[in-house]
Amino acid sequence: MRNSPLKGLVRKGNSQGLDPEALANKRASDLAAAKTKKRKDRKAENQKEGQRSDSDIHHKSDGTTIRMSTKNNRNVWKHGERT
Repeated sequence: MRNSPLKGLVRKGNSQGLDPEALANKRASDLAAAKTKKRKDRKAENQKEGQRSDSDIHHKSDGTTIRMSTKNNRNVWKHGERT
C-alpha cells in the first residue's frame, strides 16, 4: 500500500482499512487461531528444528515437514492453498 491513495486514511496496525469493531474481531480471531493445539505444536517443532534466514519450514497436509525457500513456501497460489 505504499502508493495507495488511502495511505493517509489508514491507521497504523490497520493496513486493511477495517473499522474499529471489525479490527477488534479480527485480532481476537487471529489470537484464537494462534493458540490452537495444532499451531502451538507446529511452533514448538519449528523451534526445535531451528530458524534460518534463507528458508522456511513447510508443514505438509500429511503432517510431515520439509525445509524450502522462503519465496517458494509463501507462494500460496503455486501450492493450491488459495482458490
